[in-house]
Amino acid sequence: MKKNYLLLLLLSFCVGFSQIPAGYYNSATGTGFTLKTQLYNKISPHTVLIYGSGLWNLYQTSDVRPNGTVWDIYSTCNFIFGTVANGGNQDDGTLGNAECQRFNKEHTFPKSWFGGVNGTAMYSDAFHVMPSDKYDNGMRGSLAYGMVGTASYTTSNGSKIGNCITPNYPYSLNVFEPTDELKGDIARNYFYMATCYENVIGSWQTLDVTGSGNTVLDGTNDNVFEPWFLNMLIIWHNQDPVSQKEISRNNAVYAVQGNRNPFIDHPEYVCQIWSTACANLSINALDLASISLFPNPTNEHKINISSSIPVDEIQLITIDGQLMMNIKKPIFNNNSYTLENLPQGFYLLKLNSDNQSVTKKVIVN
Repeated sequence: MKKNYLLLLLLSFCVGFSQIPAGYYNSATGTGFTLKTQLYNKISPHTVLIYGSGLWNLYQTSDVRPNGTVWDIYSTCNFIFGTVANGGNQDDGTLGNAECQRFNKEHTFPKSWFGGVNGTAMYSDAFHVMPSDKYDNGMRGSLAYGMVGTASYTTSNGSKIGNCITPNYPYSLNVFEPTDELKGDIARNYFYMATCYENVIGSWQTLDVTGSGNTVLDGTNDNVFEPWFLNMLIIWHNQDPVSQKEISRNNAVYAVQGNRNPFIDHPEYVCQIWSTACANLSINALDLASISLFPNPTNEHKINISSSIPVDEIQLITIDGQLMMNIKKPIFNNNSYTLENLPQGFYLLKLNSDNQSVTKKVIVN
């Protein structure tokens, strides 16, 4: 068992630090939707995984936490890889009526939106099918992602379900808001889906006319998303930059599917393709991404927050989701605010302004 665990760690290390293949994006020379089509031609042909064993096996390298447990997108549970018979927590059709009992496979882009036919490329595409707590997965169902006002349910990692307060949202429906440190991951999943399935995604809106798919998809194969949703994705993409976890996952999926998520490798492609939406975003939404922290990492148990726009709330959250500080209507002096007496550790600093938010990573040595 120790030998297997060591092998898993070494494989994860090698996958995590491999590079983008030389010349992979040589054909991506255009701008706008021309660039999107060029990327489609590059990433659309790929190996279709078996929905069961293909994904279960992949997750052991693509979605493993540093401690060897499953990197679940909705909870902080310490799931063990493998079948129940072998001591693991992989879904076996039982339990899942509470958090931390079983993990299964979550279509972050709901399968009902594309017809839900097993055996199709999108059904088992690992770039958007990720491991998740079975109970939380069921609670989300096929809800669209969005910004939640009043939460009716909150997962252990801070994801929540509730009424939608995403700017310019034209409907009255519940949505699912992922935890801040995964919002960029989710956004890049969706940009990938819009690109990899460019040839068919324009018809998917009619497959879920009465559901949330109709509120998200606009029935085209170029813009793909309704304005409210596209704007939110771009904001999430900017606020939560590509992490090492995403880079490692991209490499692991590439090793078995033979294609990559170009928006992880080249985040700038988002605004090169959806340039009009990026240009039309509100100034405040873009300025949030430019809020700076210093020093970071800090050796002085304090950190300064610099912002040229009003901040309504500051939250300091531990990596496991515990709220350490919650400062409402902070008073900035010369565009600066200082948090002091910070214990040693790794934190997420969330700043809210006018129904927008940005999360920054903070290290206190």
